[in-house]
Amino acid sequence: MRSMIDQLDRWEHAYYVLDAPEVPDSEYDRVYRALQQLEADHPTLIQSDSPTQRVGGKPSEGFEQVKHRVPMLSLGNAFDDSDVIAFDRRVKELADLPANTAIDYAVDPKFDGLAISIHYKNGLFEQAITRGDGTVGEDVSSNVKTIRSLPLKLKGDNLPAHLEVRGEIFMYKKDFAQMNERQADLGLKVFANPRNAAAGTIRQLDPKIAASRPLRFFCYGAALSRDQLRELKNQSALMRWLAGMGLPVSQLSKSAKGAQGLLDYYRHVGDSRIHLPFEIDGVVYKVDSFDLQDQLGFVAKAPRFAVAHKFPPDEVLSRILTIEVQVGRTGSITPVAKLDPVKVGGVMVSSATLHNLDEIQRKDLRVGDQVLVRRAGDVIPEVLPFSGNLRSASSVAFQMPTQCPICNSLVRKEEGEAALRCTGGLVCKAQLTQSIIHFAHRRAIDIEGLGSKLIEVLVEKEWVKTPADLFRLQFEDIVQLERMGDKSARNLLDSINKAKQTTFSRFLFGLGIRHVGEATARDLASHFNSVEKLIGASIDELLEVNDVGPIVAESIRQFFDEPANKQVVRELIDLGLEWPEAQAQTFDETHPFFGKTFVLTGSLSQYSRDEAAALIVERGGKVSGSVSKKTDFVLAGESAGSKLDKAAGLGITILDETTFQGML
Repeated sequence: MRSMIDQLDRWEHAYYVLDAPEVPDSEYDRVYRALQQLEADHPTLIQSDSPTQRVGGKPSEGFEQVKHRVPMLSLGNAFDDSDVIAFDRRVKELADLPANTAIDYAVDPKFDGLAISIHYKNGLFEQAITRGDGTVGEDVSSNVKTIRSLPLKLKGDNLPAHLEVRGEIFMYKKDFAQMNERQADLGLKVFANPRNAAAGTIRQLDPKIAASRPLRFFCYGAALSRDQLRELKNQSALMRWLAGMGLPVSQLSKSAKGAQGLLDYYRHVGDSRIHLPFEIDGVVYKVDSFDLQDQLGFVAKAPRFAVAHKFPPDEVLSRILTIEVQVGRTGSITPVAKLDPVKVGGVMVSSATLHNLDEIQRKDLRVGDQVLVRRAGDVIPEVLPFSGNLRSASSVAFQMPTQCPICNSLVRKEEGEAALRCTGGLVCKAQLTQSIIHFAHRRAIDIEGLGSKLIEVLVEKEWVKTPADLFRLQFEDIVQLERMGDKSARNLLDSINKAKQTTFSRFLFGLGIRHVGEATARDLASHFNSVEKLIGASIDELLEVNDVGPIVAESIRQFFDEPANKQVVRELIDLGLEWPEAQAQTFDETHPFFGKTFVLTGSLSQYSRDEAAALIVERGGKVSGSVSKKTDFVLAGESAGSKLDKAAGLGITILDETTFQGML
């Protein structure tokens, strides 16, 4: 176990800190799972620094207030060259040094994230505390522990008995953009910038939320004893010492001489800022020598030996020329402001997402308005209302369309969601690639050999405009595709023809109806027995189906109310998709599965999840996709996740495979 932990730590450091992966993800996952199994077999031997322990425990009810052992001070600010020259002059005057002395400085980027204090005891992660008011912060250890770039165990010999590291929690720009895209697609809150996202994530009470978000960490210092300061001598040596223990340190941390050296560094970082993977809002200058730092001391709540040189804010006035809408791959309708082009932070911006109608109304934005354009997090241009805007009579309030601009299907808003969605899931070109991938998936219609890359080609060539078109593909066309010989083309057509023999539940799952997973598809198939009965079902009739609530029923009804979706479903059946007619089943009512509801989680060794579900259903049981008070059993395999935690919290019986087989 110790060997596995050390190996996984090395791989995590290479991946998250050095950005130089040593092994493929599959190899990391294999060792991680093996470690999980050992820990399950020997729970008393679980190590606190095991990567499996990054996320655990129930959500907390609040954060404990903790007093900092050494206060976390703020920095004074410099805004232009004259402020930097004045700072360098003050350092020399206070230290009684000649005016022509070139002071040695340590210089770093000023990360725009969340300041954090992290404590290690004998090299092991112990506690993480927010800055708070500088004197008292909050214990957010459970959340900070989930950050993969932060080592849970320091490297090296002769580690200090106690080490308090100071640093910043932040997100990479690309990770932030991808996370916001996922949030928008799900109709959830989108974050204004990476800093807000990082700060908001660390203050979540459930550490599993923090674990699901792409947080990173850089250290920029430590609260050291006088003996440690004397031994290390300067800030530059401190940063090398911290990096040597495996703590992530920015490659932009450098040394500089005198005021001119500081200004040269500022301009160099400023010029490369747009290309950096993370957001910064300035640079930090620190006198390098600890003896000289001690001599300079502090004023109020800031050190005299350091200053932050801020970049100018990236906000420029523009005007909203029009507001258009874009359709995402999951059908979400996003309004986008088309702007009078302006240069913001070195980049020409002519459009910016407005996220959703609620956001537009909250900001009271209208076509024709003068607005502020900010590059939020150097990533996503953000539109803000301008307080000096003199709205003209020609300004027009934006109206969301009632029909999809791509396929003319109806646009609807689900209860509890901010985003509107196109209901033309099977015919909307914006959603097409994703819907075909889902339709052909092995757990749906199961077309072997039809991968996502080939689907993208078929959609791009417009040979496939709906799932029904898959069954119209001709050998003469397919064989022309790159890397597609005669044999491959025939094999693909054979797979497509074979997929015509399916089951009603697989067919329903493959349609990609929002909120209809495999378990719900099985329940719908069992209840209605035919497509036409399901198409004609009312909301009340849908609510009679096991585990179908108002939101799911409304989603099903919306899907089949869209004529284009109904047309594709009927085309599929006309093209030969069929399944055995449902026969009345009789069950042994004394069997322990009869009438019981199961939830499956994790990887099973004896069966696939589909096979286990089929065995349960054959004996009169039901399989649900989510844990609730109505759940009777949770069958938990390897790497079981949040469902297992929820089941334990609700006191639901948890089965391992051996017990399941015995009951079977």
